[in-house]
Amino acid sequence: MAKSRNTRRERDADAVVEPVDGGLAQLLPDRDRARAWTLLIDGAPQSHVDLDDPAHLSFEYQRRLGHVIDLVAPPGKPLHVVHLGGGAFTLARYVAATRPRSTQQVVERDAALVQLVRRELPLDPGARIRVRSVDARQGLAKVPDGWADLVLADVFSGARTPAHLTSTEFLDEVRRALKPGGAYAANLADGPPLAHLRGQIATAAARFAELALVADPTVLRGKRFGNAVLVASDLPLPTAELTRRAASDPHPGRVEHGRALTDFTGGAVPVVDASAVASPAPPPSVFR
Repeated sequence: MAKSRNTRRERDADAVVEPVDGGLAQLLPDRDRARAWTLLIDGAPQSHVDLDDPAHLSFEYQRRLGHVIDLVAPPGKPLHVVHLGGGAFTLARYVAATRPRSTQQVVERDAALVQLVRRELPLDPGARIRVRSVDARQGLAKVPDGWADLVLADVFSGARTPAHLTSTEFLDEVRRALKPGGAYAANLADGPPLAHLRGQIATAAARFAELALVADPTVLRGKRFGNAVLVASDLPLPTAELTRRAASDPHPGRVEHGRALTDFTGGAVPVVDASAVASPAPPPSVFR
């Protein structure tokens, strides 16, 4: 493939580097897996995909979201899933592989990124996955009332979650799209003093009866910047099995729920549209 100003493939490494709406996208081959790739945007890792084994989840936070996907319904049962944020469609591929006949909607604002991923890492044509290139909240508004069994939020712009996806009004839209008893799970990123994370827990608690948080213990102690997966529903969550799975991951995680999670919020108040701000930017050292 010839190099150009807009696209180049580095023949020796077989990497793909291309500008997209959100910055410079890189698809880097995984040297340990024949048809696996890591997607980076402006140097920040976004997704890992194994085309030969879409049930393989390499990133820590994606494994934790995978546990949620596994546990929200009996094994193999097809689901209606909304993905806010697409990346390389890792979790949509995972659902299609582990829960055949599921119907999924992916909302990914970056149209150029969608085109890149479709071209270089094509989806299974038999998978029921529809992709919309619009803002996450606008795309969510188009989901019919009570359609989704599960809404997954993994939206970052410049490594930060946009402010309008952090509020109670946003979660009102999530609840509208969910079936009664459906579940919501979000990938959140924060570092000390964890004010953003505590505020997001308080926001979810204002709209859902049951919550659980999965994260590396050092992140929960405010020792470093990292990801946390927040899970919410009006029905009891499978916290015992989620705890077991998180503890057995290559990078073990801890699950907080109930009174311990309430105490963790430290009196934080729910976020509303009028006062919402984007999540904090990660320090440069995170991606070194």
